[in-house]
Order: sequence, then C-alpha cells, then structure tokens
Amino acid sequence: MIEQKIQKLRKQIDELRYKYHVLNDPEVTDAMYQGLMDELIKLEEEYPEYKSSDSPTERVAGAVLDAFEKVPHSVQQWSFADAFNEEDLQNWEDRNKRILEKELGRSVDDLDYTVELKIDGLHAVLTYKKGILEVAATRGDGKIGENITEHIKMMPTVPFVLSEEVDIIVEGEIWMNEKVMKDLNKERAEIGQPLFANPRNAAAGTVRQLDSNMVKERKLACTVYDISQYDENQKSSVNIISQAVELQSLERLGFLTDNHWKVCKNVAEILVFYKNWTGKQRSLDFWIDGLVVKVNKKEYQDILGFTGKSPRWGIAMKFPAEQGTTRIKDVYVQVGRTGALTPVAHMEPVSLAGTTVTHATLHNFEEIDRLDVRVGDRVVVEKAGDIIPKVVRVLTKMRTGEEVKILPPKTCPICHAEVFQREIEGKKEKSAAYFCMNKKCFYKELKNIIHFVSKKAFNIDGFGKRIVEQFLELGLIKNIADIFTLSEGDISVLEGFGEKSASKLISAIKNSKKVSFDKFIFSLGILHVGEESSVLLADAFDSIEALKKASQEEIEAINEIGPKMAESLFAYVHDEESLQLLDELFANGVEIIYEKKSIGGNLPFEGKIFVITGTLPNMSRDEAKDKIRELGGKISSSVSKKTDYLLAGENAGSKLEKAKGLGVEVVGVAVFEI
Repeated sequence: MIEQKIQKLRKQIDELRYKYHVLNDPEVTDAMYQGLMDELIKLEEEYPEYKSSDSPTERVAGAVLDAFEKVPHSVQQWSFADAFNEEDLQNWEDRNKRILEKELGRSVDDLDYTVELKIDGLHAVLTYKKGILEVAATRGDGKIGENITEHIKMMPTVPFVLSEEVDIIVEGEIWMNEKVMKDLNKERAEIGQPLFANPRNAAAGTVRQLDSNMVKERKLACTVYDISQYDENQKSSVNIISQAVELQSLERLGFLTDNHWKVCKNVAEILVFYKNWTGKQRSLDFWIDGLVVKVNKKEYQDILGFTGKSPRWGIAMKFPAEQGTTRIKDVYVQVGRTGALTPVAHMEPVSLAGTTVTHATLHNFEEIDRLDVRVGDRVVVEKAGDIIPKVVRVLTKMRTGEEVKILPPKTCPICHAEVFQREIEGKKEKSAAYFCMNKKCFYKELKNIIHFVSKKAFNIDGFGKRIVEQFLELGLIKNIADIFTLSEGDISVLEGFGEKSASKLISAIKNSKKVSFDKFIFSLGILHVGEESSVLLADAFDSIEALKKASQEEIEAINEIGPKMAESLFAYVHDEESLQLLDELFANGVEIIYEKKSIGGNLPFEGKIFVITGTLPNMSRDEAKDKIRELGGKISSSVSKKTDYLLAGENAGSKLEKAKGLGVEVVGVAVFEI
C-alpha cells in the first residue's frame, strides 16, 4: 500500500509540474504543490527502500560536484552554418535541390521547411533509457561533452520520466529569463561581483558552477527541439517522418518545446516569417538570435546528410547586426599568430546585443583608408552575427577638426622588427594586411602556443593564456616543442602554482603527447590551414613524411584545398625552422596517431562507403568508424545508391529497410574479422 501511495504521489506531482512549468497552466496553488511535495519527502524518509532516482524529490537538493565528468556523445553534435540574407538562403536551397534531384533522379517540388526560433542559450544533450533520464551533457567539442545530469535535474521544465518508455536522445537549449538575470545582477552589484552581460552568459556561467543548487536558485530552463537518436522499431507514438511531426512527438513525451515554429512552403514564406521576428529578439521569456530553417522531410534530411561540420539540411538565419554609436579613443595594433597586424579601435563603452563593447576590429589599414576613420571620430559599430564588433561607418559631420589620422606602423609594436605586405600571387598587388617579419616575435609565439594547447589541437587541460604568457616571460618555453620538456620542479615554485597544481599540469602535458594526425596538422597554426582542412589533409596523406614529400600541385589536387592553402602548407614543410621545430616535437616525445594505416597492398575496404545503424555489439559507433577508416573505408550518414555496406546492429531503424530496397549489402561487426 505504501509503495502504491508513493508511486501515485510521484505521478500526481509530475503531472502538476508539467502543467505548471511546461504548459504554463498551473492547476493548483504553490502552497498545495509544496504540500504534496512535503508529503512525498516524508514518506521517502520513512520508507527509504522505496526511494528512486526518478522521484520529483531529487529536484529538492542538488549535488556539489568535485569536477565535471567527460561524456562521449553517442551522436555527433553539429553546428548550423549561418545565413545573413535572402541570397544566402536561396543559395542554400538551390544547393540542396541539386543534391536531391541528382540523388533521386527526378525534380523535387515538395521541398518544405520547418522554421524555428533560435534560442540564445547553452546546448544540452539528454539521453533517456526506457523513458528515464540517464545522462545530460553539454555540446563540448561535438564528440565529447561534460556531464551536467545533476544540473538538469534542478530544472523543473525537464522531465525525469517521459510519458512513454522509449530509448531516445534529444537536444535542447538551456536558458535564463532576462528578469531573473537582472535580479541576479542587482545582487552581484551589491557584493561587488562582475555583472552578466546577457542571459546566455548568465546561463552558461551558472551551468559551469559545480554546485547544481545554483541552477535551481537561478531558475534555469531547457527547451527541447530535436531528436538526434531514436529507433523507429520501438513501440511508441513517437514519429520522426518530418521535423514538424518530431516537434509534436517531443511535446507529447513531456518536454518543454517552443510553439512558435512554422512550416513554410518556400523561401518567400521563410522571409516573411523572418521579417515578422526581426526586432523581437527579446520579446519572449528567452532571447533569440535568429531562426533555424530545417528541411522538413526526414527522408530528404537523410539524403542531404552533413558537410565536415554542419548538416546540409539545416541553416541558421541570423538577425541583422545590432548597431550603436560611440567615439574612438585610440587605436592599437594586435599581432596575430601568423604575424598579421590588425588595428583595433579602443572606444567609449557602447551596449550592443546585451554586451558592453569597448573594442572593435578595423580589419586592416586598407579598411581604415576606405572608411577614413580617425582617432576621435564618432563612429557606427555593429556586432556582425552578434559576435564580433566592427566599425562600419564614420559620422563625418560630427568632426571637430581635432581628429588624428591613423597610419600603418613601420615596425612591429611588440618586437619592433620591420613589417611588410605580402605579394599576392598572380597579381602585381600587395596584401591589405601588414605582417611582422620576426618569426620569433613574442606575441606571435604567444598566440602560436595558445593555439597549440587549445581544445581543438593538443587539448592540454589547464594550460591557459595566463600560464603560457608566464612561461614565455620567464623563459621556461620559447616555442611549442619546449612544452614537452617542462618538469614539476620547473613550475611548482612559480607564483600561482603548488606541488599539486604543477603535478596536474605536467600530467596533462604527458597525456597529450599522443595526438591524431588531423589535430597535429591543425595545432601547427599554418596560415590558411583550418580545422576542417586539417581533417582533409590527414585523410589524403598516410603520414607527416608523405605530406613533406608532396608537391604543391599534389596538395592543391585534394578536394576543397585551394591554391592559397596549398602554397602556405608547401612553404611550411619546406621551411628549415619549421622542419627543425617538427624534429624537436618528435624528439620530445610527441607521437602522431594515424587513423588510416596501410597494411601492405590494398586495404580491404579501400574506397568503400559504409553507413552505420542500430546498436553494435561490443563496439561503439565511434570505434566502428575508426575501424572502417583504418581498413580504408569511408563513412556516410545516409543510405543511397552509392552506399556499399550497411553496418547494422540491434534495433536497426529505417536505414535497414532502405538498404534492402536499394540492394545494399547488410553486414555485422564480424565484417572486421578479416
């Protein structure tokens, strides 16, 4: 009887929570709700054998964590590419139509879109097993996030138990109400703490706290908008035939969803919807920074698949940049890791997109001439994409005659070496940017090392900008290779360090020595060579030695590697100082892990395209992908006529049926036993 009473009470409380926090339709007073909660707490204390991790009482007291645990994502977390105008949107649709029509062999006249508000918050991934919340994680780098389950439990908008017993992974956005942030800032101002610039920063800062009670106090919420993994063979009402139907399924399961979405038949309808929301970024409980446009039909999404970093079937349409006026107090020159000199305006404070801006980029001295901007000018600044402030216009009518012209420097402001403009290949012109000639410029080296230790490169935990600067100034390191010569004794005596923190940093350095080929290439900070191109290069060459031996033409022949990148990379691997640096890295213990290895002769899956579906026995999807690449194969996210093999595990979904229909060979993990 007691167990039944507890279960009934839990169900009643959860239904009331859903109506209050999700539907915004409270059925009882706060006092009545708290009375039911108090009764449940008392019963669970008297009968601890009936306590459960999915009980509403788990929201009452949060946990204080020692550190955030890393969580590998079962499904890669992607970011949407941006569109800023009608042309960008139309180009996106045209590209998708070409892909679909080529794949389907017919014209595509039924392409419609689900358009959703883009909440300006913190991405979260929630995993449920048999309808019960198992783990919640941040996006992280897209492959590995941080475990924030205890924090999510403190959000009443997130259900512990779904309305149906399903295995499902969903994505959402954690946000803070603007009024809550303003109240919080009042408290912080009274005790002398820095204020949060906007609700997104406040939400992110709260989630970064190890004490999950903070989440409850600051009333964070989570709106769910996507199903990233679901086996369609499960018995449930969940339907993922389209994005619109998917959103309805999420609401039925008990999630808080945003109901302002709309299905649009064409780009014209999307633009009308976009114009209706422009200027209303702060009109709701949460801030929005644009719209997310998604191809509605799941079948078409599967065909379109993904680029290196974004889904082809979706795009984020950003609102126009917010502008403000201010006065330029001074201009200083910043030295980047490639040696490029970038003029930066120091301005009187101006509020843009919820943040106070005091600096804005002027890009280069050619741009300064074009704008005719001077120190002392009143200018219009904007945050393009609500991220990077820049000067867009000078209010010349407000000049007093005391303004000072801005001239390019003759020497580097950091090391005082000569500066120069690069020759533009094939043209009798020079680059707009000026560069420092000194390869050992302190600030350039500082930027290089910060880039090298960053998450997307060697990912040395705890090796931040302040520490890099400190070690450089003291002469402990002079380049990236010196990092691997440091010892605990070198740094435990330094200001800000002790034996424990020194040991922790040295351990992180040692653990980073083994690195994938693509991350190694990216870590070198070669001009024009970014994260995605590093992956392409790592895939094209078997080793660093093969890359060194490649001609500029061979490099340029790689898909998506342009002439500028090829020239820059070729120059790097033939530069004596660069080669010496590589030798030092390897001598100090750095080891490149090559994901694709030659096993003598042709690889068994050379050039074969695999699609993976279902739960694989004794192997994660990432492990399977690594194995396929190791044996020469390639991975695709969707089944098509080009697919050679479907690697199917338990609970394989619609991909299995499609593969059978197309005559694609279906294999299990035994295929690796060769």
